Amino acid sequence: MERTFVARNPSVLWFLLGLAGFTVLITILSEATGSGVISTSFVKTLGKTLMLCLVAIAMDVVWGYCGILSLGHFAFFGIGGYAVGMWLMYARTKEIVVDNLANAVIPATEAEINNAIGIQIFGVVGSSEFPAIWVFSDSLFLQLLAVVLVPGLLALVFGWLAFRSRVTGVYLSILTQAMTLALALYLFQNDSGLRGNNGLSGLQNIPGLGHLSQAQISIGFFWASALALGGGYPLFAWVLDGKMGSVIKAIRDDEARVRFLGYHVESYKLFVFTLTAMVAGIAGALYYPQAGIINPAEIAPIASIYLAVWVAIGGRGRLYGAVLGAVFVSLASSWFTGGGAPDINLGFYVIRWTDWWLVLLGLSFVAVTLFFPGGIGSLFDKLARRTS
Repeated sequence: MERTFVARNPSVLWFLLGLAGFTVLITILSEATGSGVISTSFVKTLGKTLMLCLVAIAMDVVWGYCGILSLGHFAFFGIGGYAVGMWLMYARTKEIVVDNLANAVIPATEAEINNAIGIQIFGVVGSSEFPAIWVFSDSLFLQLLAVVLVPGLLALVFGWLAFRSRVTGVYLSILTQAMTLALALYLFQNDSGLRGNNGLSGLQNIPGLGHLSQAQISIGFFWASALALGGGYPLFAWVLDGKMGSVIKAIRDDEARVRFLGYHVESYKLFVFTLTAMVAGIAGALYYPQAGIINPAEIAPIASIYLAVWVAIGGRGRLYGAVLGAVFVSLASSWFTGGGAPDINLGFYVIRWTDWWLVLLGLSFVAVTLFFPGGIGSLFDKLARRTS
């Protein structure tokens, strides 16, 4: 008798139960319910962490399971953030402009309103004209489609060109990094249409929800993040289950042999690369409204390198390992760089963790590579085997 999907993947059920319990607990302890045990800023940190977990899972699927070390997946994450950020900034600015002009003696025309919105958004880069890229910024539905379709289309085109040329290994990693760098450099320009180095700001102010407190909005995004992660985890577990999952893992282990057996390797790689890019876009779209701002530095190649480090620390080739790595690094980063970790005075030198955090992260990566090649997730595997 064939076992069910849950029986073959027990971690999926345990993960969903744990996520559900965690979500309810944080909600009860948040300021939104009046408890106030957990601050609104920390709820936002947790919500952002959930989305970092989702993009880490996507990275683990493309690298840990399919063997494609992509150093460009945070670019897809950023594109999702920019897509939803354009609507958030446009709609919120329009609300402010309309309110300000409401008491004018002569009612403002639609052209005057649009001009005022343009000045508010693009005045920081010396312009008032809406670039062509903002043509759909007034439509939430179309911008949400862009969250998924733009990263997916970019990944599809890039992947088709790279995989059909059979670029693999370090060369493919360099190409994905070059793609990310080119996108970041373009966005840094003031004439990119996305406000250059200033980026998009004020994203935490949700249009039409001005009557709600930030505590209530933050818990709403926290739930949305939990639902997205709760959908993404079983989705990828399903993709990696059965025959498709076996082929994907076989490509990682011996691509030439899989091709020799008659499988169209490029199609599998393109499917995985595109799907993970689309999920990364969704993660970015939920992350940046909680962060409140997005700028081109978020898309710089170093961000994608950090993403690979998270997966390596957590344990690549394990979906829950990617989650563990993202949670560990995200919360540790918030603690060390947010003033939670006290400075250490050695007399001759003061260790300030805000300056030394990246060094500590690098040392953690080296330590895991040397002593725990399977990452944090491998420790759970050993514990499970001992208790079984």
